[in-house]
Amino acid sequence: MSSAQDPFYIVKEEIQESIDKVLSSFHQWERIPAGSQEQQNLTKDLLLSCESIEWQVDELDKAIAVAARDPSYYGIDQAELDKRRRWTSTARTQVGNVKKTVVAGKMLDGTSTSNVNGMRRELMRMPNSHQGGRSNQYAALNNDDIVSSESDRQLLLIKQQDEELDELSASVERIGGVGLTIHEELLAQEKIIDELGTEMESTSNRLDFVQVIVSTQILDRIKKGGYGDEEGWGQGTDHDDIILGCPFHCSVCSGLPHLGWRGRNQSAIAYTWKRVLRIRSNVGLDEGV
Repeated sequence: MSSAQDPFYIVKEEIQESIDKVLSSFHQWERIPAGSQEQQNLTKDLLLSCESIEWQVDELDKAIAVAARDPSYYGIDQAELDKRRRWTSTARTQVGNVKKTVVAGKMLDGTSTSNVNGMRRELMRMPNSHQGGRSNQYAALNNDDIVSSESDRQLLLIKQQDEELDELSASVERIGGVGLTIHEELLAQEKIIDELGTEMESTSNRLDFVQVIVSTQILDRIKKGGYGDEEGWGQGTDHDDIILGCPFHCSVCSGLPHLGWRGRNQSAIAYTWKRVLRIRSNVGLDEGV
């Protein structure tokens, strides 16, 4: 991740502005006569600003410690972690020195200005004013090493949450894909069942048609038979025609030819005949018998 995209460096610009304001106020505080009301007001503002920055640095140290447990997850290496630790250390030292100098000046209101200024330079480890301008006064402070810990921590948490949401979204997509596959498989099975049902219905219709043809042929054969002593299939005077009865007492049944069978065979034929009539009636081919 580039510096322009890294939340660490984005927040750094904001905290740098706060540091610049603190240092500017501090140099203004140095020029104000000791014990004046203006200095007292500025002292209060400086102490509050220093405490705020120190709290931010402490929070940043916590965020760095979290990132150090899994650097690859946050896209940084050990060198970057060390650099950021140096930033927090430098920021804490510089802000701490400003705070100590201001507190010392507050306690030494009756001390001469030269002694106070000497203490300030010692605590800030800054050169005398004639040895350099603004650049020398900021030499000990690496401006790029100051970050806003709280904002950076929040951005890191947001980044982590975004990655977790991406993983959750991928899991949901996988589950949705499995569900879609199951749905398609069920549709395919339903289609197979429908085709099987259609095939079975077609087969049943063909069987009914075959039964109709067979029943028609049987009826045609029966109608061609004789009655009473007339010669039927069993011809000759010794083979009287046997009339098989049925519950319908129709003319066709009463005209059954002589088949030369008795007993159990006769009952079987009568049962078969009932089925023939039932089939004809179901398919609409009953000729009114």
